[in-house]
Amino acid sequence: MLKSIEDINTTKKRLTIEIPSDVLESEIGNSLSNLRQRVRLPGFRPGKAPINLIEKRFGKEIESEVLEKVIPQYYNNALKEADIQPVSFPELDEDVDYKRKNPLLLSFTVEVLPKIENLTYENISIKDLPITVEDPDIDDAIKRLQDRKAVFEIADKPIEMDDLVTFDYVDSEIVGEDNPSLKELIAQMGNEIFPPDIMERAMGKNKGDIIEFTTTFDDALHKKELVGKTATIKLMIKEVKKKTLPEIDDDLAKDLGVDTLSDLKVQLKEKILSAKENHIKRIQKAEILNKLIESHAFDVPESMVKRQIETLMIEGNLPDTSSGEEQAESPADAKVGDVTTDTSPSEKTKELSEEMKGKYQEKALQVVKASVLIDMIGKKEGIIVTDSEVDERISLLAQNMSATPEAVRNFYMYQEGALDRLKKSIFEDKVLDLLLSKATIEKEENE
Repeated sequence: MLKSIEDINTTKKRLTIEIPSDVLESEIGNSLSNLRQRVRLPGFRPGKAPINLIEKRFGKEIESEVLEKVIPQYYNNALKEADIQPVSFPELDEDVDYKRKNPLLLSFTVEVLPKIENLTYENISIKDLPITVEDPDIDDAIKRLQDRKAVFEIADKPIEMDDLVTFDYVDSEIVGEDNPSLKELIAQMGNEIFPPDIMERAMGKNKGDIIEFTTTFDDALHKKELVGKTATIKLMIKEVKKKTLPEIDDDLAKDLGVDTLSDLKVQLKEKILSAKENHIKRIQKAEILNKLIESHAFDVPESMVKRQIETLMIEGNLPDTSSGEEQAESPADAKVGDVTTDTSPSEKTKELSEEMKGKYQEKALQVVKASVLIDMIGKKEGIIVTDSEVDERISLLAQNMSATPEAVRNFYMYQEGALDRLKKSIFEDKVLDLLLSKATIEKEENE
């Protein structure tokens, strides 16, 4: 039963629970009786060994099994009684010191979401960002489509920048070494041996010409035997294909599934407009979140921040928090269920220097605060994610990935936690849409 609740701070509580001795003795007695029916002891038939002998031989093991069963039950009951939803695993304040025929008193420290007083999120002022689609936008889109329809034909001519060139490996030499096996490794490497400026080196050359260059292999190389070695490599130009672009006309439009070039331009304008609108919405939603964070002062659980720091480190970059577009993506990266499942820092976090922790601390804190606000607002508004919304999102993902909805659904069904993360993402999108609908858009006055 729950004995007491102590507020350590705004995001930490200490729960003290007591498990009655009669409950523990009853569980231990039942376990000993069950074991007596199964165990075989020399000189006794199954089920006939004295219970005190069973207890002497297996008592400690039975006690451990009973505690492993009963403690979580009483802990979960205490959470319900206290109306607490922890965001991390509990920490036991002291080792379990159980003595038979005595009640067991335990204290747990748990992290919880903070309570935000006077949570307000309506009529937040955001900037109006006008959207226009100009002719150059449409022309650029058509040129990209034109480039996709380009064809490459074999040509007997000097190489130009847009040509498609294939090379044959000719020979190589490790500087300062005479090792045939290393030459074989280089021959097997394919495109890995190409320097970044291979096309610049090939400019003006013809089929059959030899290109020679020297390179030093770095740690990123798949063939570890070559790392740190310098090699002179010879390649021969095997084939040159000239790139030919189709004309921008009605035939190109038909090839793209549209009747005329004019119709294609209309479709492209609609798509560009939709993309720009979505981009503007992301910026405006980020502005709303920033203002919500600024106007509500609250602490967040340490474990959530630590986990978010890990996420940022794994991503390998630190987004610019002054950029609205980057901020717009932050809440989607801060899944409350993901970043709060464990209070103990991983080995990766332990290895972080204080300087690196400080570098990511501020960004992680902003992301977690945004996630907490989204979660609280969504619950206050009664926002839920329906099965049909999940189906709709899976269909959209399948379309973008050129996969079947069944394949995408199977991925989310069989990857642990994937479906919950998808639902969380939909939930966050719905909350952000709600916040945007309740915002006040300030139109800029014409000078």
